[in-house]
Amino acid sequence: MIGPLYPQGLLNPEYNLLIGFLIGIGFGFLLEAAGFTNTRKLAGVFYGYDATVIKVFFTAAVTALLGLFIMHNMGIIDVTLTFYPKTFWIATLIGGAIMGLGFIIGGFCPGTSLSAAATGKIDAWVFIGGVMLGIFGFIFTYESLWEKLRGMGKMGKVDIAQWLGIREGIFIFLFVLLSVASFYVFQKWQDAWKNKLSKEDIDELGL
Repeated sequence: MIGPLYPQGLLNPEYNLLIGFLIGIGFGFLLEAAGFTNTRKLAGVFYGYDATVIKVFFTAAVTALLGLFIMHNMGIIDVTLTFYPKTFWIATLIGGAIMGLGFIIGGFCPGTSLSAAATGKIDAWVFIGGVMLGIFGFIFTYESLWEKLRGMGKMGKVDIAQWLGIREGIFIFLFVLLSVASFYVFQKWQDAWKNKLSKEDIDELGL
């Protein structure tokens, strides 16, 4: 989970579980601190009244892109050693749609549900129960229902820059511009929603 640091000997793989545990605790703490264990804030992404989650996702992606790109070009790490799975675009779109539907209905994603459960929220525990049912349901029906779907849209091991046929630096530059533009657009969208809400609603939603 620490990308290409282990193959290059920069970290001892024996510490993998410990580092993962500490990162997990820190990640959960930040989710709670940012209010991501609040179902209203998460559902607000889909209803348009709260753009916090989108801003955080784009910020995380830009930080990772720029950090890896700079460190790779400085010779600190070798990005080619970073693992990422092969692309199956049809299966990915269908899986993303299913997860998005669960996101809207439950108000959690798997990570935020665990953080919310740690704070004692009953709806988060119910959501986790649903996740476990989905996991075991997938396992026991894989060969009969999902095996063919999983292999649909096979593209091999390819990233977006390769798929578009452009250099990685150009893609990163375009992605940063897209992120900045998205911040502006979604903030305007959120502000438009706030103008329609009462003060009580704004306080309840944490806007």
